[in-house]
Amino acid sequence: MEEKVAFNIEAWNPKTLVGQAVKRGQITTIEQIFDQGKPIKEVEIVDALLPDLENKVIEIASVQRMTKNNRKAKFRATVVIGDRHGHVGIGVGKEVEVRPAIEGAIKDAKRNIISINFGCGSWECSCGTPHSLPLTLRAKVGTSEILLKPAPRGVGVVAGVTARSVLELAGLKDVWTFSKGRTKDIYNMSMATYYALAGLSKIKNAEALKV
Repeated sequence: MEEKVAFNIEAWNPKTLVGQAVKRGQITTIEQIFDQGKPIKEVEIVDALLPDLENKVIEIASVQRMTKNNRKAKFRATVVIGDRHGHVGIGVGKEVEVRPAIEGAIKDAKRNIISINFGCGSWECSCGTPHSLPLTLRAKVGTSEILLKPAPRGVGVVAGVTARSVLELAGLKDVWTFSKGRTKDIYNMSMATYYALAGLSKIKNAEALKV
């Protein structure tokens, strides 16, 4: 986990209408922004509305690109952020040094934050509490594919290391996962998990859904 720095909202000079509304106190939750369909273009919006976000670096990779004269090498950092209460995001940053790459990835993850509605969608569980998923989800990125299924209370997060990082920071307590393809591709697996969860961001009444 990266060390968090306290956000000073008074020193923030927002440049977007959404940011200005957040600073004035007209927007008090990030769900209000999602409901309006507004994009998050300033990371300070997330800092102000979600102060308890954690972040985890899940991959540092060396990437190269060819130019006319030579090869240029950079580091690619993949970071997942979440508050363990239904908000999660994934970001990627590329720089010639590791630290700036991580900082760029954190900012990218904040711009990609989503809100997840939890539920109790397992036929084996009838507790009615939002501890798992309301329905089965699937997503594929490249050759990496993941299936997320609701699990009964007490099962825990049954997943590989990459998917577990995303699901736990999102706040899910009980999930079964099934993956195929290039499951060791950290970037593709993390993005597939993220895109699967993104399907829940549009569901308003998750607790009423059963599969």
